[in-house]
Amino acid sequence: MTQHSAHSPQFFLTAPSPCPYLEGQYERKVFTHLVGAKAPELNDLLTQGGFRRSQNIAYRPACENCRACVSVRILAQEFCLSKNMKRILKRNADLIGTARPAEPSTEQYSVFRAYLDARHRRGGMSDMTVLDYAMMVEDTHVDTKVIEYRRRGPDSFVTGRGEGELLAVALTDQMSDGLSMVYSFYDPELEGRSLGTFMILDHIRRAAAAGLPHVYLGYWVNGSRKMAYKVRFRPQEHLGPNGWVRFQQED
Repeated sequence: MTQHSAHSPQFFLTAPSPCPYLEGQYERKVFTHLVGAKAPELNDLLTQGGFRRSQNIAYRPACENCRACVSVRILAQEFCLSKNMKRILKRNADLIGTARPAEPSTEQYSVFRAYLDARHRRGGMSDMTVLDYAMMVEDTHVDTKVIEYRRRGPDSFVTGRGEGELLAVALTDQMSDGLSMVYSFYDPELEGRSLGTFMILDHIRRAAAAGLPHVYLGYWVNGSRKMAYKVRFRPQEHLGPNGWVRFQQED
C-alpha cells in the first residue's frame, strides 16, 4: 500500500481538459492526497493556500494561460447582512440546520439527484450514482459534517433539530480557522427560498458563533455567471500573489 506523509506530500498534475466555467479555455489541476492522521493539518494548510478538498484529494487550478479562478473566504466576524439577505433569513426562519457525522443517506441522495438533474444536467457530476454520492460524503480523513436543513417541528424547541422532509444539505469541513463549504445542494422546487444563499449565511453565523474568522467558498471565476454570487458576501478576502487581500469591487 502506498503511504503519504503530511510533512512531504506528493503533488501531481492533471492533463488539460475543457474548462467548465469559461468557454474556449482548458483547465489543469495540481493535486495531492489527504490521508492518514495528519490529513486535517494538511487540509488546513492547503485550504489556506488556495486548495479545495474533494473526497481524499486536495486540488487547485494550475492552468497554463488563465488565472481566472480565485480562492474566496468570507470574514465571518465582520460580516454584515444586506437587506436582501435579511429577507432571505426571514423567508427561511422555519428551517433548522443540524450538523451530523459524514454519513450518506438515501434521503440526501434523493435531494442531490433532483438538484443535479435540475441545475447541472450537463455537468461533470451529472451521472453520479448513489455509490458515487456515498463516496463523496464518506471518503474523508478530516473533520467533515453533513448539515441537514429541515422545517421546524413541534419538538424542535426541545431537541434543537428540524423535523419532516429534508430540504437542503451542506457538506462542510471544520478547520482551525473556519468552515469550508465543500458542496451544498437543495430541493430545486424551492427556488423561491434562495436556499443556496441561506446555507452560506447559516455557515457565516456558525463560524462567528464558534469564534472562527473564515468561511471558505472555493473559487470565484471572474466572467462566469455561475460563480458571480460568491462576491456578494462581504467583507471577503481573495488569495493573490501577495496572499489574502480584502476584496474591493464597485457594486
